[in-house]
Amino acid sequence: MADTARHPEPRYGNRPTMKDVAARAGVGLKTVSRVVNAEPGVTPDTERRVQEAIDALGFRRNDSARVLRKGRTASIGLVLEDLADPFYGPLNRAIEEVARAHGALLINGSSAEDPDREQELVLALCARRVDGLIIIPAGDDHRYLEPEIKAGVATVFVDRPAGRIEADAVLSDSFGGARSGTAHLVAHGHRRIGFIGDQPRIHTAVERLRGYRAAMAEAGLPVEDSWVSLGTTVPERVHEAVVSMLDAPEPVTAILTGNNRVTVTVVRALAAHERPVALVGFDDIELADLLNPGVTVIAQDAATLGRTAAERLFRRLDGAAEAPGRVVVPTRLIARGSGELPPPADR
Repeated sequence: MADTARHPEPRYGNRPTMKDVAARAGVGLKTVSRVVNAEPGVTPDTERRVQEAIDALGFRRNDSARVLRKGRTASIGLVLEDLADPFYGPLNRAIEEVARAHGALLINGSSAEDPDREQELVLALCARRVDGLIIIPAGDDHRYLEPEIKAGVATVFVDRPAGRIEADAVLSDSFGGARSGTAHLVAHGHRRIGFIGDQPRIHTAVERLRGYRAAMAEAGLPVEDSWVSLGTTVPERVHEAVVSMLDAPEPVTAILTGNNRVTVTVVRALAAHERPVALVGFDDIELADLLNPGVTVIAQDAATLGRTAAERLFRRLDGAAEAPGRVVVPTRLIARGSGELPPPADR
């Protein structure tokens, strides 16, 4: 009996090859190649024997070898900020569906909001000869991509525009959404409205802050420095911002949040506050309609963002030569209760 405890069978690197299939079926390599690649010139009986050998051995075609021969990858790369963020689920799925309809494979990775990691990941995908890229950028300087774009790598940015280069971009209406969310709070009687957003180097954070300020100005309302807090979305930082705004001598009576991660932390912080505070969140969050009150949100259409970006990318791959453009996808306000709370009577 073989000593498998001391000499275990290798688990990797021993996949069956076309040589193995040819030997089992009793045919030449060229015949196996024709069957695998659905080429003519093989009799039905021989094709059956080769297919039986393929099934018995568990043989799989080596697409990497076909890539080298044909010079195309039939794949696109997707660089996201954070694969765990619920916002990117429907966006990723929409891109994948468009890619599949075009017979392309989608390869994705996460930049973790790190510009250096973004660049490393993008260039690694280019080195593997992807046909195109869809990027949610972490950085604000994308000149490193110029040689790749000139070499023919179609590139579309989504959610945030490229920095320091001209490139296609598909964006949500961050400015308009934040403006409407703030105006909604003003319409329900609030005059002291706080804004808690993401890091100020991020395009969407800047645009949402700009929309908030625009709505406040249009309503003739001031914006105190203490009412605005930008920074990382870690819960400790956001919670501290909430407490600071609510414990001030002139506390805010409503809060607009800049994204879904901020909203979740603010909901938790407000649950411990003795007085009701109105809330409008940018991005929808899971179970928002089941809370009491439900969370009023400015909803983005992530699936439309992804689908539009992917369709634009494949138009580029099909030879579209128009100048780079920008598509802005509308947002919509969903009133569920938290954004409709009035300010306290003594405020």
